[in-house]
Amino acid sequence: MKQKIVLFIISFLLFLEMGAQCAMCRAVLESGEDQSAAEGINDGIMFLMAIPYILVAVVGFYVYRTYGKNQKSKNTDINL
Repeated sequence: MKQKIVLFIISFLLFLEMGAQCAMCRAVLESGEDQSAAEGINDGIMFLMAIPYILVAVVGFYVYRTYGKNQKSKNTDINL
C-alpha cells in the first residue's frame, strides 16, 4: 500500500513539472514573431510522440507472432 502511495505522489509531482514546461513553451512561441521556431517545436513534438507508438507496435507485433506460433503448434499437436 505504501508503494502505491509513493508512486502516486511521484507521478503527481512529475505531472506538475510537465505542465510547467508546456506553459513555458507556449509563452515563448506566442511571444515570437518568427514562426519557424514554432514549426521546429511542433516537429520535435511529433518526433517524440511517434517513438512510443512505434515501440508499442513492435512489441505488439512480436507478441502477436509469438502467440500465433504457439496456437499453430497446439493445433497441429491436437490433429496428430
